[in-house]
Amino acid sequence: MSKLLVAYFSASGTTAQAAQKLARAVQGDLYEIRPAVPYTPADLDWRDKNSRSSVEMNDKASRPKLADHDAPIAEHDTILLGFPVWWYTAPTIINSFLEAYDFTGKNIVLFATSGGSGLGQTASQLSHSCPGAHIQNGRLLNGNPSEDDLRQWVEVL
Repeated sequence: MSKLLVAYFSASGTTAQAAQKLARAVQGDLYEIRPAVPYTPADLDWRDKNSRSSVEMNDKASRPKLADHDAPIAEHDTILLGFPVWWYTAPTIINSFLEAYDFTGKNIVLFATSGGSGLGQTASQLSHSCPGAHIQNGRLLNGNPSEDDLRQWVEVL
């Protein structure tokens, strides 16, 4: 298995735990996608139509600024890209991340955590943000999959 990059955005820590376990399982490099302005609990209140996350998700052109542009994309051919599913798709900061780098010729496999929805059409919805890349839905990493299970999943990609 070649060296993989596990890049992830985590709002509450759940996706961070899954990404860290995945990186250990595949002996991959780990990179956290961080917003320039961190999300507060109030920002993440999906019941509030005026919360930051609600406003961003209702505006498909929203591109939250990134805290840095240091992801080692050029060093990796395959990127396992993780995030919490918001409103049945990726948070718009994932578009910010994909648009900040050249992913031409890269394989991007999505993984997510979710309280109730799947990945749906997320790969096709994100594809316009990473032209030239091969992007595909992977799987939800809810619960506590074993490192063996994660390793076997990645080996068949």
